[in-house]
Amino acid sequence: TARPKEMLLSTTVFNAETAELLSHHQVEIKQEFPREGWVEQDPKEILNSVYECVERTCEKMNELNIDIANIRAIGVTNQRETTVVWDKTTGEPLYNAIVWLDLRTQSTVERLLKRIPGKNKTFSKFKTGLPLSTYFSAVKLRWLLDNVEEIRRAVEDGRAMFGTVDSWLIWSLTGGTNGGIHCTDVTNASRTMLFNIHSLEWDPDLCKFFDIPMEILPNVRSSSEIYGHLIRKEISHFQCLGDQHAALVGQMCFRDGQAKNTYGTGCFLLCNTGQKSVFSEHGLITTIAYKMGKDKPAFYALEGSVAIAGAVVRWLRDNLGIAKTSQEVEKLAAEVGTSYGCYFVPAFSGLYAPYWEPSARGIICGLTQFTNKNHIAFAALEAVCFQTREILDAMNKDCGIPLRQLQVDGGMTNNKILMQLQSDILCIPVVKPSMPETTALGAAMAAGAAEGVEVWSLNPGDLSAVTCERFEPQINPEESEYRYARWKKAVMKSMGWESSEGPSNGDSSIFCNLPLSIFIMSSMVILIGAKYLSG
Repeated sequence: TARPKEMLLSTTVFNAETAELLSHHQVEIKQEFPREGWVEQDPKEILNSVYECVERTCEKMNELNIDIANIRAIGVTNQRETTVVWDKTTGEPLYNAIVWLDLRTQSTVERLLKRIPGKNKTFSKFKTGLPLSTYFSAVKLRWLLDNVEEIRRAVEDGRAMFGTVDSWLIWSLTGGTNGGIHCTDVTNASRTMLFNIHSLEWDPDLCKFFDIPMEILPNVRSSSEIYGHLIRKEISHFQCLGDQHAALVGQMCFRDGQAKNTYGTGCFLLCNTGQKSVFSEHGLITTIAYKMGKDKPAFYALEGSVAIAGAVVRWLRDNLGIAKTSQEVEKLAAEVGTSYGCYFVPAFSGLYAPYWEPSARGIICGLTQFTNKNHIAFAALEAVCFQTREILDAMNKDCGIPLRQLQVDGGMTNNKILMQLQSDILCIPVVKPSMPETTALGAAMAAGAAEGVEVWSLNPGDLSAVTCERFEPQINPEESEYRYARWKKAVMKSMGWESSEGPSNGDSSIFCNLPLSIFIMSSMVILIGAKYLSG
């Protein structure tokens, strides 16, 4: 029996002076899977869960004898591409949020490709940094406009508002129908495929191509400035930062060439390229890393996005039933220490970077009569590491300077077998911070550094040192290369399985037994001004 399909929303409180985590609360949010490949969430449930998290966190702070009046700023960090449309006159969502992993827009992508000379998926690469894909918000919004009559009418009547989850939350929490602020930050805007990452504005030509009315788009702000105030508590300033960008900040990757990899439902490797946007020739995307103030410059990053990482462990547990817990999968893999020639390509939702191949599907190959569940468990963990190797290789080629070590974070990094495997397959050290809430920390740092708040310095000399656990390679490079070459062969076998024009396999979603609870859907980060704690 599959477990409940839920994700987590959390609130985390930090001390601005010491970066100490003071309080934390999280709640579960349900996923909905109405058809094959469709993944949705209820925006009202997300909002109500935020209220619950804030209330419970404040209660916990009172128990710790911390006055909530000391809260100086709130940062929001969220899934970046998940798409919401709501009615600004009623405050009601007009459809469920379409989640980043959702595949329903493949036919929309193929229809749009026919309008592009040579069906070039990277036609907007030098404006947006992104390929045309089901992943990004513009095609999700186009699908909603094509298929939901209520949204079409709301657009015609001037009632519709579009945003990623951060926009929906900030609008609702700052007043909603009574003057709520409709905004987003540059990192979230850069994931829509409608935003020019150089001019830092919505692009009229792209909006025309996707036939998206610009009046429904949120205002775009920097990642570190005051947007508004939380109406329920009459405290705190708002700021937002996309989740992977927040993790980059939380890992303190402020210099050119510094990179981090976050292991959640998916896997996301970002490398800071400074104030220069670097365009990949090897399947990566270019994105805005952060912009720390209205008058501060934008910094850019190369990103490699993997759709399925931690979710493959949940799939082994819930779909195949080879383990009762995720920790047991680690134990099974450790008992054999090898996949015995078995390779697992978890292309449950196609392949993202560096292939951008939606037709791929998951395969397990190299099976023999000797293969057992332990080998499959090991192959699943190895698959996460091989996918990271692919995007790291692409990043090294694009940047020209290979990474000497990889900084990591996310729920999967608690798996020591995985972390050692990752170091072995990359042939470089893997470094894991002891503080687990790196994404929340990054959002708190940006919120605390905002002009008008200014309780957190982002100057490198002022940042607190972080204790880390380090994993060194333990196999020779030749063995690593051999295993990697076999993995690449398996990847080629996974491609070309599906087409949007093929017959439907019914309503049994490839995601419906794929819980994504490793991945934090949206976090509210509450920051305490250190100078207020002493009194």
